[in-house]
Amino acid sequence: MPNFRMSLLAAAALTAVSFTAAKAELLIATAGPITGQYASFGEQMKRGAEMAVADLNAAGGVLGQKVRLVVGDDACDPKQAVAVANKFVSEGVVFVAGHFCSGSSIPASKVYEEEGVLQISPASTNPKLTDEGGPNVFRVCGRDDQQGIVAGNYLADAWGDKKIAILHDKTAYGKGLADETKKRLNKRGITEAMYEAFTAGEKDYSALVSKMKATGVDVFYLGGYHTEAGLMIRQAREQGYNVQLVSGDALVTDEYWKITGDAGKGTVMTFSPDPRKNAEAAPIVAKFKAQNYEPEGYTLYTYGAVQAWAQAAEKAGSADTGAMIESLRANQFDTVLGRIGFDQKGDVTAPGYVWYEWKGGTYDYTDIESNTATN
Repeated sequence: MPNFRMSLLAAAALTAVSFTAAKAELLIATAGPITGQYASFGEQMKRGAEMAVADLNAAGGVLGQKVRLVVGDDACDPKQAVAVANKFVSEGVVFVAGHFCSGSSIPASKVYEEEGVLQISPASTNPKLTDEGGPNVFRVCGRDDQQGIVAGNYLADAWGDKKIAILHDKTAYGKGLADETKKRLNKRGITEAMYEAFTAGEKDYSALVSKMKATGVDVFYLGGYHTEAGLMIRQAREQGYNVQLVSGDALVTDEYWKITGDAGKGTVMTFSPDPRKNAEAAPIVAKFKAQNYEPEGYTLYTYGAVQAWAQAAEKAGSADTGAMIESLRANQFDTVLGRIGFDQKGDVTAPGYVWYEWKGGTYDYTDIESNTATN
């Protein structure tokens, strides 16, 4: 990767210059859907990064320097993500905690690789991000091929004798997750009754819901986001259709319940172990709640990504990207996510996926075996 090596040399030179300035700032960034239909996730990332930077600066900064955060809005659009990435580069950002959507993180990562900028995504789960990304690309969340195995096994165990539909929104995240789930389900010897794509951002999915109902679908797996999932299950209930919804980590926002109301009761989804329940996270969770903010979903994952970056810099004695890559791969980091590290691909070495159920306006862990017994 000659371009990447040249970029690292350039980044190292720039870093050396900046270090000679008296107490120069370290400029870092987060990027996600600050606007648009997935803006609740952008808010989670922004809040997590802001709190992490405030806490770092209160403790003296990183490498004796203050940290400053800039926020980029990619609206989960690939072209906008590339524009945001290029803007970060022009501003001298040394680290990006982002992006959220895999369809944004993957093209943005090419810019960061070319320019020697470190990237740690709190939320992008498509395997291609780290399988095909450069050595500067990491993530603190899991992968869809892990999440799909868990989901496929559940569908096979609990619903194997029923009609199953698998739907996706055509995005890198949604289709990737649906396909990994389908792959596992098929490997278990079960063929889905329907496999169908839908267009994200629409308001009426009643025709698709009616098609599932006419086909006799008992459970549908949705690879996509909370907005479309919420509309589909609400419109199903409006038709008197008691289908079960199973989905993934993009339903971890209270915006889902705001869309569904009681229609969302019983929805189950996979997500990593809730970091709000970690003892290490308790003081940070309390600080968020004192601000009347619930640090759900990817709030603490973004906080943890910034923590890992800061600790890696201190261990390396430098914020230079080359040194940071070595430090991230060689060390363990104590974060709100627990003690984490990274493998040679840049994937986090942390517990995988568990099940959650929506009920009463909140989601919490659920014993999927007890669900299996009643379905």
